[in-house]
Amino acid sequence: MKKIFLFLLISTVFLTGCTKSQLNNINTDPSKSTAANFDPNELLSTAQLNYANTGYYQLVYESTMMQVLASTYFYYNNGDKYINEGNFTDYQGAIFTQGYTEAGDIRQMQQLCIQRDSAAYSNLINIGNIMFVFILQRTTDMYGDCPYSQADMAQQGIKYPVYDTQQSIYNSMLTSLDNAIAKLNINRDKPTADLFYNGDITRWKKFGYSLMLRIAMRLTKVDPVTAEKWAEKAAAGGTFNDISDNAIVQTDATNSASQNGTSIALRTLTDYEQVRWSKTLIDFLRKTNDPRLSVIGEIPAAGLANNGNESLSGNPDSSLQLGLPNGYDLLGGATDINKSPGYPGGTGTGADYAPLGNYSRPRTSVYLKLGGSIMVFTYAETEFLLAEAKVRGWNIDGTAQQHYANGVTGAFQSLTQLDAQTNVNPASISSYLSSYPLDMSSLNNSLQMINTQYWLATGTTFNFIENWFNWKRSGYPALTPVNYAGNVTMGTIPRRMIYLSTEILTNPTNYKAAVARLPGGDVLTGRVWWDKQ
Repeated sequence: MKKIFLFLLISTVFLTGCTKSQLNNINTDPSKSTAANFDPNELLSTAQLNYANTGYYQLVYESTMMQVLASTYFYYNNGDKYINEGNFTDYQGAIFTQGYTEAGDIRQMQQLCIQRDSAAYSNLINIGNIMFVFILQRTTDMYGDCPYSQADMAQQGIKYPVYDTQQSIYNSMLTSLDNAIAKLNINRDKPTADLFYNGDITRWKKFGYSLMLRIAMRLTKVDPVTAEKWAEKAAAGGTFNDISDNAIVQTDATNSASQNGTSIALRTLTDYEQVRWSKTLIDFLRKTNDPRLSVIGEIPAAGLANNGNESLSGNPDSSLQLGLPNGYDLLGGATDINKSPGYPGGTGTGADYAPLGNYSRPRTSVYLKLGGSIMVFTYAETEFLLAEAKVRGWNIDGTAQQHYANGVTGAFQSLTQLDAQTNVNPASISSYLSSYPLDMSSLNNSLQMINTQYWLATGTTFNFIENWFNWKRSGYPALTPVNYAGNVTMGTIPRRMIYLSTEILTNPTNYKAAVARLPGGDVLTGRVWWDKQ
């Protein structure tokens, strides 16, 4: 039954995230339409919703690897304990498949635009170029070298695309972004099925420059000269101004084909009972008196039946919140959670005993709404990157302290876009910033604070893949890996995902060439080009 459910869930996730008004168009097969009767705008929203709605694709690995969440349930062992658990390893290649499906939608959209009227569709074509970069940056950051210059060119006769080096991909992405942003024109026709910004070209320009900044900052260790050049260009061009610029996909609870995939996953009974906020995250929030502690978590009502009752709210009292340590199970052996240091005991008795009953879960009414918002790219992330660029001495307007404060404030405010009950009053935010201003005593101290806040911001908005990418780049926060028996990483946190398993059969020559260039090979402990120690 578990396998059947997961198969259905995967099918659902690929279709989720659209608004009701767009659902019928998104589910139209463009291969059965012609350039004359199919609106290419619909392919933009298709790519956007599929990009955003990752569900298990980021839950099984990144959420627990990064010690934002923790779980005792066995299929979360992949990320929580670095174990290749059964068929769930298929999720390692999921972003590869998804990325090229989304990129293919974008290229098909652009082809239709050109066939119909390239001048009239100029903005949509160039937004497509920005989206193509956005989609495939995630793919290359997940795996390393991958198809880029020949990606999704089957119609041009390229059935076996070469895997470009990540270095060449990064150079191409930056140039492509620069060209696309420059060609956006507020006086030309706007996209009509844009889930991010409803066709607002001004905000798309800011999105483009914010993406340019993020790409540039990935290069801080491997090519700081290029990183500086493009980060300065992005900042001068104009990145996000405030949380109104956040890229968000709004899902629809009333239609099963457009619900929030992460909420669907976490509402599975075993997940709902056994996925909790990590001890690492909750302990950090408590140590710094972070006001987020009072709005993101809840302790379930006592007893196993109540733990599984999704309509029964938990207790959000900040004094009660307790994180589940990563690396434990419910198997009765040495790593059973009841043997962990500081185990608080369960709740309920007998058959109604809940062993995780005293641990904090993500607040159901905030994070598990079937029509909940999906945070794709936020102002807070961009401000933290600007703060880091500034402390590195680069030519960025404003002070590092101000960008850092903007990032923290933006991270708090972004939570309200998930649900209004997460609102933290401005006085509490100001007090928090007064108690923990940016430490400018050394570059390392500054980088640690900035990137730890980046981890908090992306973690509490459930953007777990970006959370992992920035951790790989920055090394912050300094997480202590678990060393569970049978792990496949020698007790280290994974650095990449493994390529889609079918690539060795469908594109063997190019796949093998890419693996030969990959330090460590096609394994979880290998490192992508920019991920230097």
